[in-house]
Amino acid sequence: MLIGIVGKPNVGKSTFFKAATLAEVLIADYPFATIDPNEGIGYVKVECIDKEFNVQCMPRTGFCINHIRFVPVRLMDVAGLVPGAHKGKGLGNQFLDDLREADAFVHIVDMSGRTNEEGKPAENYDVTKDVLFLEEELDLWFFGMMQKAWKVFSRKVQAEKVPLHEAIVKQFSGLKITEIQVKDSILKSGLNAENAVNWTEKELLQFTTILRKTGKPMIIAANKCDASKAKENLDKLKARFPDLPIIPCSAEAELALREAARDNIIDYIPGENNFKIKDENKLNERQKKALMFIKEKILDVYGSTGVQDVLNKAVFDLLRYIAIFPAGAHKLADSHGNILPDCFLLPPNSTAFDFASYIHSDLAKNFVKAIDAKTKRALGKDHKLKHRDALEIIT
Repeated sequence: MLIGIVGKPNVGKSTFFKAATLAEVLIADYPFATIDPNEGIGYVKVECIDKEFNVQCMPRTGFCINHIRFVPVRLMDVAGLVPGAHKGKGLGNQFLDDLREADAFVHIVDMSGRTNEEGKPAENYDVTKDVLFLEEELDLWFFGMMQKAWKVFSRKVQAEKVPLHEAIVKQFSGLKITEIQVKDSILKSGLNAENAVNWTEKELLQFTTILRKTGKPMIIAANKCDASKAKENLDKLKARFPDLPIIPCSAEAELALREAARDNIIDYIPGENNFKIKDENKLNERQKKALMFIKEKILDVYGSTGVQDVLNKAVFDLLRYIAIFPAGAHKLADSHGNILPDCFLLPPNSTAFDFASYIHSDLAKNFVKAIDAKTKRALGKDHKLKHRDALEIIT
């Protein structure tokens, strides 16, 4: 899974990325500080199943704090997008090409209203324009890729009597879209798949817009939520886009808290609404003031910094992925004695057989049944899995 962090220049994309990954990246107060994409590992929070078995897990990847499991996901921070990016303006061509394999987008929007459409200093900028232009650029990017090959492609589909959804997935495999997403998009568009060769440009744009929203859904990270105009701009954004998930956040505050926790200054669980200072005598006045500002102006107001909430909602709400634990019905440890070492993220409607295939092709090839580690019940290959299931595959 890959989550793309997108937005215009100078809105806090790299700060969000660093806060989520603690990777070393360039953070600068000027447009296009990021040129080459930054890739790293962030984490989503899952209530660990270890306490249900009265054990303490020992993660092989990720980590667990107070029975909250942090499961790794790939993040990519790309160059800033400006109006006209689909035509190559700014670093548009590179930006869009980097995003082909993203499963979902996190759009960072500056709630202060102090950066214009190109990421340059401004006053009272209308933040709703950012969402409008970015969605338009993404839609035109999808449309452009389809339009180049559509006439020849659709004629071939018609002549060879190939189902349109199958042909689109094959032709545009680099976009990482599925047959189900294509079929749903055709249905939602109301267009006649059998007459695709005669679709007008307007109809093709209509279809590709729906496909982009279906295949690469987006969540808004309303960044810099502590700015003076943030509340006003946040209300405006929510009113203008009631169907988009919008999460107020402060990437800068989350970065400060995670770095303080890493340096053993505070106890802090990402996504929580509080932290504990370990030894106030080791803090100078500037550090105390900064931590209290985060507590009073962000955590007490919004319930968290929002960064962890954005990642969790992107994975579990937008993409509807589920977390599955490999676990023996009578033994929770692996061959090295590590208890519940793994937790995997699978697409919605995954089955026991899908889980076996995800772990190793040999497990799928020799699949006999699965055992629910919680209930000890035998499960067939077509059994649909639920979030936080624990399974043993029997071959």
